[in-house]
Amino acid sequence: MSVEDKGMRMLKEFREFAMKGNVVDLAVGVIIGAAFGAIVNSLVGDVIMPLIGAATGGLDFSNHFIPLSKAVDATNLADAKKQGAVLAWGSFLTLTINFIIIAFVLFLVIRLMNQLKRRQEAAPATPPKPSAEVELLTEIRDLLKKS
Repeated sequence: MSVEDKGMRMLKEFREFAMKGNVVDLAVGVIIGAAFGAIVNSLVGDVIMPLIGAATGGLDFSNHFIPLSKAVDATNLADAKKQGAVLAWGSFLTLTINFIIIAFVLFLVIRLMNQLKRRQEAAPATPPKPSAEVELLTEIRDLLKKS
């Protein structure tokens, strides 16, 4: 078998693998997850943290840090990181709030899906329609009872 044949066979196997439902579903899930993450980051950074900052007197957590080096004298996190080691606890707090919101929203979605699934399982199933033979036999039985 030539190298070209091996390459073509491997390409064919990869195409079959990539087109399987699970791989495509996973790719769609990753893309939706990334978009959802961007929405949550915006929700936290643009809505929740400013509200928390307003409630705490204009406090912006994302720029809070503790300098770990005497060379750090900057007042914002980006400049402080350039000057030396810092403990960026405000950024950590923002990411922690992001995680809590994502986890809570996922909890609500999964809870809703489970409730819908339980309702579908609990709904009485309509009995299947009897076959033509059974209907005919039932009619004959009913006619015999009448006579």
